[in-house]
Amino acid sequence: MSEIIAHHGLLTDIDLHVDDTGGTGRPVVLIHGWPLSGESWAHQVPALEAAGYRVVTYDRRGFGRSDKPRTGYEYDTFSNDLEAVLEALDLRDVTLVGFSMGGGEVARYLTRHGADRVHSVVFAAAVPPYLAQTDDNPEGPLDDATANGMKQGLKDDEKAFYHQFTTDFFSVDGTLAVSEADRAEAERLANQADHHAALKSMEAFATTDFREDLPNVTVPTLVIHGDSDTTVPFEGSGKRTHEAIAGSELHVVAGAPHGVNVSHADEFNRVLIDFLKR
Repeated sequence: MSEIIAHHGLLTDIDLHVDDTGGTGRPVVLIHGWPLSGESWAHQVPALEAAGYRVVTYDRRGFGRSDKPRTGYEYDTFSNDLEAVLEALDLRDVTLVGFSMGGGEVARYLTRHGADRVHSVVFAAAVPPYLAQTDDNPEGPLDDATANGMKQGLKDDEKAFYHQFTTDFFSVDGTLAVSEADRAEAERLANQADHHAALKSMEAFATTDFREDLPNVTVPTLVIHGDSDTTVPFEGSGKRTHEAIAGSELHVVAGAPHGVNVSHADEFNRVLIDFLKR
């Protein structure tokens, strides 16, 4: 593990915590969801490493073991942080895998930094193209009442909110689709998040419009999503992302909740590795 300095101007350098398996295999960078950390990829890292890939995870600013500054919780900065990781490790021919909120980094990265370092990308249960339900985005799955309820719940009682959020994250029809240990581990990671960072990042993933970013995704693309995801519903997100990216592949995981990389880890890993081999 290491710390990578992300440079964003005078007096704004921050340390990002990075875990890198090393080796000579083609690099795969796993970008975590909200409000977790790079540790949330524990079911993927060993499988990818065993398949011969160099696997890099990092904690988003404000989360996990990374610095927790007061600013920078919007997608231009998040994508610049991702570029800082790729530059510091000199990663090329990389596959970017963005889970949930992390899918926004993937889309915005290609707009801001291009595809010179990128071999392919994966949107996993990801928030693009645009979560917010607005007059010009009626298919957005996140209405104002739900968004405001989440924000208020996090403000009122952070620990209770994370307990319920991680329960919903891994549930289908009110029943956990993972072990209680897996759910509790996600809650532990959520509780490492800075409160201010969590609120600002929630606002970012809920309100950022990626519709103009998706045409810039011109590398091979996989969209993988659970059909029972109630946190980021497939019809309003993964389905639309697949339709917006020419030539993208789609894999829908039957009976999977939002946390598909844990609940259906074997299927998720198989589909991901099959895509990486192409």
